[in-house]
Parts: sequence; structure tokens; C-alpha cells
Amino acid sequence: MLTAKSLFQEIIDNDESFQLFCSIAASGEAQGGWENGRIAALVAPGMRDLAPKITRHGADEDKHGRIFNALMRKRGLEPVPVPPETDYTMLLERRGIGLAHDKLRREEPLTERDVIVYLSHSRVTEQRAADQMRLLVRYFGDHPELGKAIHMIDDDEVNHLSYCHEELLRLNDEGHGRLIQRVLRESALAEIQVYRDVSLAVMSHMGRILRWPRAKAAVLAAGIHGMYAYERAAGWHKMVDLRMPERRDALGGPATPAPAF
Repeated sequence: MLTAKSLFQEIIDNDESFQLFCSIAASGEAQGGWENGRIAALVAPGMRDLAPKITRHGADEDKHGRIFNALMRKRGLEPVPVPPETDYTMLLERRGIGLAHDKLRREEPLTERDVIVYLSHSRVTEQRAADQMRLLVRYFGDHPELGKAIHMIDDDEVNHLSYCHEELLRLNDEGHGRLIQRVLRESALAEIQVYRDVSLAVMSHMGRILRWPRAKAAVLAAGIHGMYAYERAAGWHKMVDLRMPERRDALGGPATPAPAF
């Protein structure tokens, strides 16, 4: 029977598909680490109190990239180039979601609006990341090779999502509610399209590596399109609501170091 768990298991059990999976994940985390580092350095003068939290956010994502690379090294594997059509972060940027890299490369302070755009974009993408890690914990939390890494990344993603909720609620109370809701909605609707396209591309590459029959590939593609249809109709609302998280000041301390794998 084709299930999410059996699909992940198949990808994990094959060195080549595992290598591609970890390479894509590591690349995305490294990009996120760089982005947060630049945002922390350029954060609007009136919002400098956020800089330590943004720095920690970036440090966590850098750590996640190192974890995925370490999981590959344990199998004697090296990272492989990430196919452009699977590059979630860059595809979002091309859709105008988040802060453009050319803006972050300049030495110009960001505006208050830029920081709100960053937090709103992060709230959407961190929801996706948290949901994915929750699924992996459910299926592979006790896996001897992956379990420790999955639990650590999952805990960090809960912190990241909590931080976005709390800071956006604070900014909402300061009178930025209309901008926040507009950017959240734009980001969510673009993200679900990019996620669909990236999912189809990743599954295409995995199907080639694992030699899936056409019928299996078609079922998986239909499932991805079905999920997109649900998210386009109603599921995107989950990505834009704001509520005070159970974890308060979730990024208020130093980043947790990555253990050896």
C-alpha cells in the first residue's frame, strides 16, 4: 500500500535518493541561514531588539544544513547539485515572496516594512517546515539513523514558528495589522503553488532514481495536485492565522549546538 511513510522509507533506504533528499534540504537551510544573517545585520534601526532573535533563527538553519550534510557523510555520501526546479527558496524569491537577495546584499538598512515582510514570509514557510517535521517525527522519530536529527530539527521549527507568531502579534498591536494580513495572504497563496511545483519536481527525480512505474508516479502526482487544490480552496488559511504560542520568547536564548552524528 502506498503511504507517506512507505514513500519516505523508500527514499531513505536508497543511497542516491537519500543523497538528493538531504542535498535539497541542506541547500535550503543554508540559504535560510544566509538570509537571516543578512537581515539581522541590516534590520531597521528602530527594530534592533529583534536582531539577536533573527541571528539565532539563521544559526539554527545553518545548523540544520550541517545536520543534513552529516547524515550524508555517515553513509559516505557527498552533497550533489540541487536541480533548479527543486530549489524552494529561490523559486519563492522569483515570485517576489520575502526579501530579494539583491536587497540583502546591499549595505543599506532595512525598513520597518521590510522586517514585517520578512516575518510574514517566515510565518508561512515555517508553518510548512513545522508540518513536515511533525510528519517525519511521527514516522521516523525512533529511527536509529535519523531519529535524533529529526527530533532536534522539529524542536527548532516549533521555536521558529512560535517566534513568528509572537512578533507578528506584537507588531499587529502596534498598528501594522493590515500590512501583515496582506503580506501573509500573498505569501501563502504563492507558497502553496511553489510547494506544489517543487513537490512534483522532487517526485519526478525520485521516480527516476527509484524507477517507479508510471502508474505509481501518476498516483503521487495526483496526490500532490489534490493537496494543492485543498490548500488553494481552504488550507492556506492555516498559514495566515495568528495566535499567541505556548512557547513565549522562543528564540530569546543562544542557539542549541548540533550534536555529532
